[in-house]
Amino acid sequence: MLCVDGSPASFDTTPMSAQAPSDPEERASSGIPGLDDILGGTGFPRNQMYLVEGNPGAGKTTLGLHFLMEGVKRGEKVAYVVLAESEKALRRLARSHGWSLEDVAVIESADQTGNDDQYSLFHPAEIELGEASDTILGEIDRLRPSRVVLDSLSEVRLLAQDPLRYRRQILTLRKFFDDRNITALLLDFASDNNDRQLESLCHGIVQLSQRTPEYGGHRRRLRVTKLRESAFRDGYHDFTIDRGGIEVYPRLVASEHGRGLGFKQETCSSGVPELDSLCGGGLDRGTSTLVLGPAGAGKSTLSAVYAKAAVERGEKVAFFVFDEVPNTLIVRGEGMSLNVRAHVDSGRLIVRQVDPAELAPGQFAHQVRHAVEVLGATMVVIDSVNGYHSAMPEENFLSAHLHELLAYLNQTNVVSIMVMTQTGLVGMGVASPIDLSYLADTVILLRYFEANSEIRQAISVMKRRTGPHERTIRELNLDSQGIRIGAPLTQFHGVMSGQLVYDGRGLMHQRGSPE
Repeated sequence: MLCVDGSPASFDTTPMSAQAPSDPEERASSGIPGLDDILGGTGFPRNQMYLVEGNPGAGKTTLGLHFLMEGVKRGEKVAYVVLAESEKALRRLARSHGWSLEDVAVIESADQTGNDDQYSLFHPAEIELGEASDTILGEIDRLRPSRVVLDSLSEVRLLAQDPLRYRRQILTLRKFFDDRNITALLLDFASDNNDRQLESLCHGIVQLSQRTPEYGGHRRRLRVTKLRESAFRDGYHDFTIDRGGIEVYPRLVASEHGRGLGFKQETCSSGVPELDSLCGGGLDRGTSTLVLGPAGAGKSTLSAVYAKAAVERGEKVAFFVFDEVPNTLIVRGEGMSLNVRAHVDSGRLIVRQVDPAELAPGQFAHQVRHAVEVLGATMVVIDSVNGYHSAMPEENFLSAHLHELLAYLNQTNVVSIMVMTQTGLVGMGVASPIDLSYLADTVILLRYFEANSEIRQAISVMKRRTGPHERTIRELNLDSQGIRIGAPLTQFHGVMSGQLVYDGRGLMHQRGSPE
């Protein structure tokens, strides 16, 4: 996955100096920055045994390879014990991610290849579990690795045949790894029964899962359900698998990113005096604004006006487009003298299209963080929340996701603008698909209304938490000169409902100037 600037989406991937640490208090990095963060910051506590479980295709083998390749990078000896597939298949998987297993000792069963040069685990298929265990442990003891991945425990379970014998074998493995200061990952299929003996014997458990929505690609997520003697980030975390391996997007917790109360309160102008007057002077930094209205009412253009003003002040703006291609936004902005293309070319306006069918909510939050923390964006525009809603498989939790995202942006002193398209165009049929007005600090409402046999647009500010605002309803004009806001529509009522009633004596001859 690429970030908003086209670079790999990661924050701190600087490797530690290569070493082969033996201090049991140190951590063994998983090779996946996001997973290390979930595991308490720097990875798995060393010299312990961990269970990684998930259904076929969930990413267990890829995670295990990450773990070993990180060990190689740090100058450690590592070993991959293959029980469920061949070394050839394992090497093909590694090559698909651009990895070489040259420095990884791969131990597989001889009956799969018949190659005497390979490390041998099982010879005849009817071999007793005790002999198989001795062979496994003997090869590991000879190689003396500091990291081991055993793939998978289902083969050990089949050889054990009964739960008591299986438990004894797991106890044997745990004692063996502990005596030799080995950090081990045991890969297994997701448990679908009440037998938790394996989970009770492992120091930690990482569960991988995937689901396929009715439309779009796989959605993968993981969670750490157990990590003894260590704090970890609980809950589900989205992740993706692309060439290069796994990328994990830790669940966003806004309280962890606050900058305190030290930043100065500042109001940001739109560059349009009448619009600033409606909003009580402008949009305050560290607040969120919801721009609400039917399709075509001017929501995206209004957001682009704020973005243009911010860029011209020397700031950076990240514009995430869900519902249209970036070129449409650029062309429309050029037609309204907003100079969007010039600002995009300068790098100050970052416009990125987001495909809701391919994006998980955690992945999007990660992109927003990258825009703020790495690219330095001080304003973030989400156009629109309807597209973000489409990216949510569990729509009941959309408000919770947005709450954390907006709280994070507020605490980092960013101006955030959300666009939401309402269903319907005019009359009482206009409605919001979801109610997010309580999350936003400012709500700007756009409406169509009819006057003098012409469809026109109106704008008003319904809410502003951080101070007073103008409560009038004004006409909104969008043309080649940009955005213009007329005088208050004092001679009409019913404008917001679209059922306009004229109360004055004259007619409204000029747009924005009621007589």
